[in-house]
Amino acid sequence: MAPRKKTAKRPNVLLIGIDSLVSTHMSCYGYSRLTTPHIDRFARGGTLFENTFSPHVPTTPGYGSMLTGRDCFGTNCVALRHKGQFPEETKTLATILGEQGYNTTCIGFTGNAAARGFQTYLNFSGWGAGPDGRSHKAECLNDTALPELERLAGAKEPFFLFLRHMDPHTPYLPPAPFDRIFYHGNERDPKNTSMEPVYDFVPFRDYFLSWLPGPGLVTDKDYVISLYDGAVAYMDACISRIFTTLEGLGILDDTIVVINSDHGETLYDHDCFFDHHGIYDNTLRVPCILRWPAKIPAGRRIAGYNQHKDLVPTLMELMEIDAGVPFDGRSLMTLVRGEAEHLDTEFYLTECTWMRKHGWRTPQWKFFEALEPDFHFKPKVELYDLFHDPQELHNLAEKEPGVVAMLRARMEAFIAQREKAVGRPNPMVSQECWHGHPECGPAFTSSEQAYNTLHIGDPKEAAKLQDRAARK
Repeated sequence: MAPRKKTAKRPNVLLIGIDSLVSTHMSCYGYSRLTTPHIDRFARGGTLFENTFSPHVPTTPGYGSMLTGRDCFGTNCVALRHKGQFPEETKTLATILGEQGYNTTCIGFTGNAAARGFQTYLNFSGWGAGPDGRSHKAECLNDTALPELERLAGAKEPFFLFLRHMDPHTPYLPPAPFDRIFYHGNERDPKNTSMEPVYDFVPFRDYFLSWLPGPGLVTDKDYVISLYDGAVAYMDACISRIFTTLEGLGILDDTIVVINSDHGETLYDHDCFFDHHGIYDNTLRVPCILRWPAKIPAGRRIAGYNQHKDLVPTLMELMEIDAGVPFDGRSLMTLVRGEAEHLDTEFYLTECTWMRKHGWRTPQWKFFEALEPDFHFKPKVELYDLFHDPQELHNLAEKEPGVVAMLRARMEAFIAQREKAVGRPNPMVSQECWHGHPECGPAFTSSEQAYNTLHIGDPKEAAKLQDRAARK
């Protein structure tokens, strides 16, 4: 690591990374429910980007791009279970700022390759349910983050603090009153059968049964969606304490605050129930909000397309730092100043969570294809006209073979160009055994094999928890 440079104090950086938060379920992004009133108020003091995408999902490649300014070719990472570190030439934001004399702390992301380079790593408890049957993730994060924030604020050096919030990630178990703030009714109405497809999906069934509140089966999918929204609202209330602490310490306006998410969430969409796989826009759309009164205008909303890879170049411009390394993204300030309408309107999509697929998105078209059979028995190729079918409900691949060929050609040309630039193959073809089951070989050979192999949750534990809830 290069020696730490002594410089005049630059702005602090607080990056609030919120796992599994889809922007379309935030009230500041137009959602009908008031899920994020405190973030809404925060956004009015800064600039909100309406069309930010996480093109490489899920968590590890998503945060990898966000924290490096590189695409998946630059990080060589597309898989959740990424093995090894990122390429040596790919510096993380933590490493760059550490070399500039910053104190750097990461909370809630220890041991992941995407979080390389921090000086201090802290964890917090509260992933699962507490004694009240509810998950207090954001409160537990605050218990760790607020003392660390005060410590960092008291130092002579500026700081970079990264917080990884987990509330919108399953299990959705917000504490009262957020557990029913968006729901009134009988979530166990036997006449409601909307949860039957969820329980019929064997790979995830035991996981859902292990945390969905009992006693008895939840039958209403709208109740589960309300739990997600309640978890977002609960987290929003807890994040307000962070804003209040910054203000109380007198450093709010001296701190670049960023709110972002590694990826979105599929709720009752595309059969990818309450998770974040499938390269549908539910998974790709994420919030991006920046506040720093010195250089970022208040009350602005920017419609231009941008991606995770654009965040680090933005921070480098705002902080006037020459990192001495290449970035694949460009500064969002280009959009703020009106020098461009969009950054990249077409981009490469990848996922390696429960399925291995890649594709190409334009403002009108979304094309993607399976690199091996998936456990949902979905067609190998999917094509959607986003202008006329924004919910991606009507697959046009068979009706529009010419469009498929055009988009595939654009994608393959981009892949060839990026492979040449980085001097290594596309990580989508080099990530063998991404699913963690070497007994199945480097790739699944059928959807049946994938369906019978992939599984999350313990059936015995699920039955035990449901029984315990029934006895209560």
